[in-house]
Amino acid sequence: MCLILLAAEAHPRYPLIVAANRDESYGRSSAAAAFWIDEPSICGGRDLDFGGTWLGISRSGRFAALTNYRQGTPRPTGKRSRGALTRGFLAGQDAPEAYLATVERDASHYNGFSLIVGAPDSLWFYSNRGARPCPIEPGVHGLSNHLLDEPWPKVRRGVAELGNLLHAAEDELLQRLFDMLADRRAADDHLLPSTGLAPERERAMSASFIPGDTYGTRASTVVLVGADGRVVFKERAFGPHGRPAGESEQRFELSRPVSGRIESAARA
Repeated sequence: MCLILLAAEAHPRYPLIVAANRDESYGRSSAAAAFWIDEPSICGGRDLDFGGTWLGISRSGRFAALTNYRQGTPRPTGKRSRGALTRGFLAGQDAPEAYLATVERDASHYNGFSLIVGAPDSLWFYSNRGARPCPIEPGVHGLSNHLLDEPWPKVRRGVAELGNLLHAAEDELLQRLFDMLADRRAADDHLLPSTGLAPERERAMSASFIPGDTYGTRASTVVLVGADGRVVFKERAFGPHGRPAGESEQRFELSRPVSGRIESAARA
């Protein structure tokens, strides 16, 4: 399923580096990464069924990303769309801690999720499956469909590879991060997590990139946020069996310094 790798305040030029794969049914309607018409300060992909996103960043430096929490039991129906959690932070003004406190109060309205919100220099994590809101320490981190830094094979491999790029320049970063996200190697069976899936399904899901027929990696996204406030947001889209389906790129500058942490409206 999904994968988010991030380097937080670990690269001398880029306070935030993100490399992420979104895995989803190919039948679910989505829009490629761009600035939203109804929220023109937000850049990200868009779920056209419910209007949310799996990953986005605003011109003011608000960042949010989300993965589903994998459980073998059937998902209850009638729950709210989890993409609203990222959209709510990106379009809002609350500080990360305050926003996640609100999300925690309403957590039972959603199926399992793991959520990252904040600014390039102040990221927070929360999951409604076992993790209270907490700040993310500077360094290299990975998130799949469990809790932050859960040592699933593709998380461990991705964190190690990203850690080797902490002095790379932009062109090398972009190329090597996309190479990482394109890795189709399945993990050895003895390393597979036990999440309730059949063994063959668990094996297929263990790859960073999943080239399925009805479900698989729909988008690979790389975000570089520079200390000078410049952002590179690049996405590659894919169809069934991993066939390329287009590429988009946005380059823009944040409206506030990267060193300025997000403050709530009350303290602004």
